[in-house]
Amino acid sequence: MITTGRSHLWLLPALLAAAVACAPRKTVKKTDPAGSTTTTASTPNGTEALPPGVESGEANIRDGGQFAEVPELQTIQFPYDAYTLVDEARATLRKNAEYLKAHSDLEILVAGHCDERGTTEYNLALGQKRAKEVREYYMRLGISGKSIATISYGEEKALCDEATEGCWAKNRRAETRIRARTASSTQGLNPKAPQ
Repeated sequence: MITTGRSHLWLLPALLAAAVACAPRKTVKKTDPAGSTTTTASTPNGTEALPPGVESGEANIRDGGQFAEVPELQTIQFPYDAYTLVDEARATLRKNAEYLKAHSDLEILVAGHCDERGTTEYNLALGQKRAKEVREYYMRLGISGKSIATISYGEEKALCDEATEGCWAKNRRAETRIRARTASSTQGLNPKAPQ
């Protein structure tokens, strides 16, 4: 029996998925404006991955008290419909990281926000991507992933409710909040803590 090439077309999606999964990861060296060079890996789709050995487990935001804003931790803004960090945002996050490293007894919550344009579902997803991008940048700067949690509020906690570009720009943000570490949140971090 002779088969035509079309009878095997069902294999194409599986082969493509396998090729992407097995694609080699590239190592990228980046120099930030402060002059320090970091080496990171990128995934097959080109997004930046965390350096090897960086703990990526996320903190539990439901355990303990409320997270508070402090003046030392500045909010960053995002361009419209984007979650990548611009140079100004990276500079602000580096300053925030200095404070966070000096206060390693704190738990951190990064909250992602959006302007009112777009659906609720889309804005929640975009807010989460913004929060995750900030969290991963903090981790690249040496803050343990176990002390950083993320949340997205989408468009729900707007700072401004006018339908203007200036107002929308204020709402496209990520905020860094902190709280004291609770006893149960430190159990997994301290090898001598009772289990």
